[in-house]
Amino acid sequence: MAKKFNPKMATGNDLLEGDVVYFSDGRWTRVIGEAELALSPEAEADLLGRASQFPNQVVGVYLTDVKLDDAGRAVPAHFREDFRMLGPSNRPEHGRAGQGA
Repeated sequence: MAKKFNPKMATGNDLLEGDVVYFSDGRWTRVIGEAELALSPEAEADLLGRASQFPNQVVGVYLTDVKLDDAGRAVPAHFREDFRMLGPSNRPEHGRAGQGA
C-alpha cells in the first residue's frame, strides 16, 4: 500500500536576522499560516526549486511536513518545527544564552 502524502512547506532562516521564514508566493514570510503548500508529490520539487532562488536572503532552505488546521493553514507536524518557531537559540529567553554562559 502506498504511503499517504503529507503536505509540505518550504522553510529556512533569514540570512541577516536568523529568524525562521516560510516561502509564500514568491516571497518569504515569518507567518507560518501564510506558507505556500505542496499538496502533491509533484508539487514538492517545484516548491523547493522556487524557494531556493533566494541565496542572499535565506539559508538552509528545506521542505518539511505540515498538518492543516481547521482553516486549511499550515501548522508544524513535528516538534522540531515548533521549536524553530521560537526563534534563534541565541536570544536571551532561550536557555544558556540568557544565563551569561
